[in-house]
Amino acid sequence: MNKTEIKPVSLTTHPETNTLWKWKEQATGYLFLAPSILLFVIFLFYPLVKSLYLSFFLTDPQGNIARFVGIENYVKLFASSGFLNSIGVTGLFTLYTVPTSIILALIMAVLTHQKIKGIRLFQFTFSLPLAISVGTASVIWMLLFHPSSGMFNYFLNLIGVGPIFWLSDPNWALFSISLMTVWMNIGFLYIVLLSGLQGIPDHLYESAKLDGAGVWNQFRHVTVPMLSPTIFFAVIVSIIGAFQAFGQIHIMTQGGPVDRTNVMVYDLYREAFIHFQFGTGSARALVLFVIILLLTLVQFKLAEKKVHYQ
Repeated sequence: MNKTEIKPVSLTTHPETNTLWKWKEQATGYLFLAPSILLFVIFLFYPLVKSLYLSFFLTDPQGNIARFVGIENYVKLFASSGFLNSIGVTGLFTLYTVPTSIILALIMAVLTHQKIKGIRLFQFTFSLPLAISVGTASVIWMLLFHPSSGMFNYFLNLIGVGPIFWLSDPNWALFSISLMTVWMNIGFLYIVLLSGLQGIPDHLYESAKLDGAGVWNQFRHVTVPMLSPTIFFAVIVSIIGAFQAFGQIHIMTQGGPVDRTNVMVYDLYREAFIHFQFGTGSARALVLFVIILLLTLVQFKLAEKKVHYQ
């Protein structure tokens, strides 16, 4: 009886096969990334490069290149009192909205992070502003701010205070826009901070209680450090959002009265799409980009040291 001879199979693979397999794997990865890369190129990188290019030129009302001016657009920009005013207004708007939104959202998140019956109703209610668009929220708040039929002046009248022209008085307009923005931002920040609170292990609070820590010390030594990455994220996102505020200002005040609500984004919108100065408008957009970038880098450099990562 003849026995079939079994030849041993070599387990080592040829180097060319390995290279081909790796090349195919990388090509497949890039193929899956291609749609996202294409969208980034069309809607992000191309407008950025185009804005940089336009910022060195003057354009006609149709957006065609009229004349090369180099950095003259930037020089005029920083000599413009209107642009400097918009930087100041944006800074005040950020100062009014960011800390207030985060502190209120944190208080609401801590109060509703309880295992009691019916708490989900409050969680749902506090999250609702997230589901309302900027346009809808602006219309609602314009009705509330109405000088003769608005609810705010009605309550002021009940306590003997005269009407306030919330949106047309230069002393109140930015405060009114900030108030509406705080309400609008709270829904998102509340959900983010509540999610962060739910991720803190219960045994840390139990250990703190065993050590005799009260409610305040638990909040100070357990909640705040464990929640610091979430708070840091909320600060970064809120500041960027404040510098990009546009919709509510466009609908409610259009930068007025007397430019008291003319933030940087609305200022560049007016320059590019109302005055049709696309060159100087692009220069404004790039300065705004650099300011946001620098602020974010400074925050990562300084504030991240205070963040406690597990």
